[in-house]
Amino acid sequence: MTTAVRVRGLAKRYGDVQAVGGIDLDIRAGEVFAILGPNGAGKSTTVEILEGYRRRDAGEVSVLGTDPGRPTREWRSRIGVVLQTANDVAEATVRETIRHFAGYYPNPADPDEVIERVGLTDKAGKRIRQLSGGQRRRMDVALGVIGNPELLFLDEPTTGFDPEARRRFWELIQDLAHQGTTIVLTTHYLDEAEALANRVAVVARGRIVAEGTPATLGGRATAKATVHWAGGSEETDTPTKTVLELSRRFDGEIPELAVIRPSLEDIYLRLIEG
Repeated sequence: MTTAVRVRGLAKRYGDVQAVGGIDLDIRAGEVFAILGPNGAGKSTTVEILEGYRRRDAGEVSVLGTDPGRPTREWRSRIGVVLQTANDVAEATVRETIRHFAGYYPNPADPDEVIERVGLTDKAGKRIRQLSGGQRRRMDVALGVIGNPELLFLDEPTTGFDPEARRRFWELIQDLAHQGTTIVLTTHYLDEAEALANRVAVVARGRIVAEGTPATLGGRATAKATVHWAGGSEETDTPTKTVLELSRRFDGEIPELAVIRPSLEDIYLRLIEG
């Protein structure tokens, strides 16, 4: 598959602080790639370098075949960025704002189609200040995709959302991915990464400490399972065998049986603490 983002030996220092200390990364075209990490781990600096907003100290970076340290207007038109917070004209309507931003791009999407894609058709005539938090975030995504980007950066897209709004937003991102948009996602929500991402990278102390699918990250797929039953539990590499032995012991029905493998959150916490 075509590589949308290629990074080798990326480094960035702020005074005596090494924010990014040698990151290698490949993101395939058309995939949703999540970057996870605690505050101060270096993930925001890494993404800002990929977006062309911050200069690196060392390393090689290619985003859609261009060095973001030397961005061109044509390259800018091929990426979309949805920041964690955004400022705009609160008195303008949804339709007015999106049509205005469409004028900045050489090949924009149809504004009314974008409004429909993000689920704001019935709010198109509303002023920005009248939108709810979830609707406002959909507006941010509309501005991020109005230029028909090949690559979309999403920075903490559902911070502050209630559970229902988050689920609706996930459906929007999945729809964009199905249409072929490459998406780079930073989030603190592990369930969000698991629901949306094809692959995940965990950044800690300025380096990538693990990379893989949500199901296999950090050896998750082969980690020991814990078998619980009334009166006991056992950690084992062979949970099926353990369940069969318990079944014979309890004559078929095992009381309060549960077989649990490490969650993505368990693996993530182990990685960043290690």
